[in-house]
Amino acid sequence: MSAVTNASKTRGFKAHPLRPWRSMIRLTGFVRIGHALKQPNYGVYMCGMSISMVGLWIQRVGVGWLTWELTESAAWLGAVAFADLFPAVFISPIGGSAADRWDRLRLTKINQVLSLIQAILLFGLTVSDLITIEILFALTLYLGIVNAFHQPVRMALVPSLINREFLPTAVALSSISFNLARFIGPAIAGVVILVFGTGATFGLNALSFAVFLWALSRVRIETAVAPREKDRPGLIREFGEGVRYVASHAGVAPILIILIVVCLGIRPFQELLPGFADHVFGGGADILALLTCAIGIGAVTGGLWLAQRSGPEGLARLILLATVIQAVSIFAFVATDSLWIAVPAVTIAGLGMTIMGIGVQTLMQLTVDASVRGRVLSIFGLTFRGVPALGALIMGAASESIGLRWPLAMGALMVLLSLIWAWRQLGGISSSLEAQAAAPH
Repeated sequence: MSAVTNASKTRGFKAHPLRPWRSMIRLTGFVRIGHALKQPNYGVYMCGMSISMVGLWIQRVGVGWLTWELTESAAWLGAVAFADLFPAVFISPIGGSAADRWDRLRLTKINQVLSLIQAILLFGLTVSDLITIEILFALTLYLGIVNAFHQPVRMALVPSLINREFLPTAVALSSISFNLARFIGPAIAGVVILVFGTGATFGLNALSFAVFLWALSRVRIETAVAPREKDRPGLIREFGEGVRYVASHAGVAPILIILIVVCLGIRPFQELLPGFADHVFGGGADILALLTCAIGIGAVTGGLWLAQRSGPEGLARLILLATVIQAVSIFAFVATDSLWIAVPAVTIAGLGMTIMGIGVQTLMQLTVDASVRGRVLSIFGLTFRGVPALGALIMGAASESIGLRWPLAMGALMVLLSLIWAWRQLGGISSSLEAQAAAPH
């Protein structure tokens, strides 16, 4: 290439004035998404994972509606959501340490097999009319444990599938896939439940797990795990080291505190949607699917916008702005019984949730040392799954006496109050996280 350039100079030609800009344009905007997906391992992984995520959301709507059909109790909705999400508090730390020790791709394959077994059992019991709320709770708890272990493994696997240059785009694409599935899955689930019954949603999820297993068999990466040491501490002690790392980090610690407050005060509204669909908006599975799809549309929009970003600059401020957006939109949602207001409100809430989730995960992926990445991401997963479970349990129980609206309204108020403290910390958070994230590793 240098020879061609020198030859051009000797012949009197000048470099095209737009060539540098063209090179930069090629790596910005939606073209960055194309570059990321063209990387073979990441492309096939995303294809399989996206299908699996659609199946997961089909099943989630099915589980929520089946819970409501069996009990018509908001408390049970909270309890089943608790069983799905809260195992992250105890299991994610083990998964994070395992991700730093063992083959992350192999662990992901094992996770899909265990998830496939759960979907098959749920399908068989439901279509044969043997399902009870207790069995549904137990199977949901089982899958919650499996997913809690796998979440930090999955997040720590992504950097092995793609060049670091495209890691922020990959994080955003993972969220887009999850939230696009949040739109497509419920839409499919609503039709499937009405036409074929709730059990069919679990059968479709089983098929999606099988597709992802096939995709994982096509991924070829070099296994990068920490070497074995005779005096290496146990999994729980290693997780403790990860906690100390996070607690002492000037940027990660405060941003994680805000995430905890949001996950406790706002995120549980998704688990309470079946109750809102029935008691507040007077509908059924169709209204539940509509509200869930609306969240997905907002989330995908936020993910696509963030996927075009090429660096971490300004992410800390965006995280806090997204928190404000979530709180305000939840206030609008609980204050109305009109779908014309509720649907846009949850759409905006989905937008804010995705911007916050992608922003926090991106800064963690780019900032923390690779040797503790699995453990730090397990803390993120613990927060993102376990804390909403606790919030759903509390809000579900409270709604039995004060209704569905007030617990969510008080949660949104708690989030807004926490932002007063967070804005005062913004300068320190930004300088710590964004500087480290931009530095070469």
